[in-house]
Amino acid sequence: MARKFLYLVAAIIMLVIAGGFVVRIYEKELTEFAFVPTTKFEEQKAFATNIYDDPAMWFARGRGGAHSVTGWQPAGAEKITVPGPAAIFFIHPTSYMEKTHWNAPLDDKLSQDRAKLFLQGLASPFAASGEIWAPRYRQAAIGAFLTSKPEGQKALDAAYQDVLLAFDDFVANVQKDRPIILAGHSQGALHLTHLLKDRVAGKPIAKRIVAAYAVGWPVSVNTDLPEMGLPACTSPDQTGCIMAWQSFAEPAEYERILKVYDSTTGFNGHSRANTNMLCTNPLTGGGAPEAGAEANLGTLKPSDDMKTGELVKAAVPARCDQRGFLLIGDPPELGPYVLPGNNYHVYDYPLFWANVRADALWRVQKFLAR
Repeated sequence: MARKFLYLVAAIIMLVIAGGFVVRIYEKELTEFAFVPTTKFEEQKAFATNIYDDPAMWFARGRGGAHSVTGWQPAGAEKITVPGPAAIFFIHPTSYMEKTHWNAPLDDKLSQDRAKLFLQGLASPFAASGEIWAPRYRQAAIGAFLTSKPEGQKALDAAYQDVLLAFDDFVANVQKDRPIILAGHSQGALHLTHLLKDRVAGKPIAKRIVAAYAVGWPVSVNTDLPEMGLPACTSPDQTGCIMAWQSFAEPAEYERILKVYDSTTGFNGHSRANTNMLCTNPLTGGGAPEAGAEANLGTLKPSDDMKTGELVKAAVPARCDQRGFLLIGDPPELGPYVLPGNNYHVYDYPLFWANVRADALWRVQKFLAR
């Protein structure tokens, strides 16, 4: 399993161009990759409603193979003896980089292998809290984020329909009183925000949510959060709340992100212009906007030879600024895959790997003690 993780480190550069919203900001710098599909958009045939009963439609499905994909733990992490009681639904980020389709075919081996590798590094902090369910879905191609063509949004809408179907199967198959953690990154976090709006807000299942981790995607405090059914986390003891952040080293240059963000419309139909983004500090569980490096329990960092990975304590601090970006001080040496402007998007989870693990575990305990 550790060996497979190394391929994640080697392949992490693919996440640089798979950042979804962030990639759109740096469209000019990335045009050389020419990932926007030139083919006609293909309407995705709706899956049968029971398709996610098939274990082959999951990278991880609770006891049915979660540890084969998401159970890797880095050197320095406490060994998992007995996983916690939660059921975790994790939506992986973009792994389809081709331009032959607007939506990734599920028989595309390269993108499926990448997704597995991404899951090993990004979903693994939750392995101690319970059993992970990570669906395969016909994700939008990276090119969908690099164009203003209507096909891009159509591809995202089609991908989301798969995620909805997978989530419904997840809910139908986990015990009715079992605590639930929802999580995703980048494109996965985008789908998660919609999932919260459509399947959690105002529904009985909201009472079962330990926390939702919508990481690496902007969420407007004013126009999105009120429609998502759960409040922001303001304490590590809180349950039924949302954690979200976007990581930048300093000096942070995110003006272009704000320009695009301010031009979009929120879930309530109003403009996001001049609204703050949700930022819940992962070092404090949302309890305070700022924390020093001493609060960082462990950043996931690969070795120089990339043959293993380890946790480094007190590697970076974190503070939420006024617009809702998470600033981590001087640029840490995690690898060469940093986006322009000191944007550490690809490291949103690894920067705080041990804190995310501890945060999820603690909230599950608090949930059970209610």
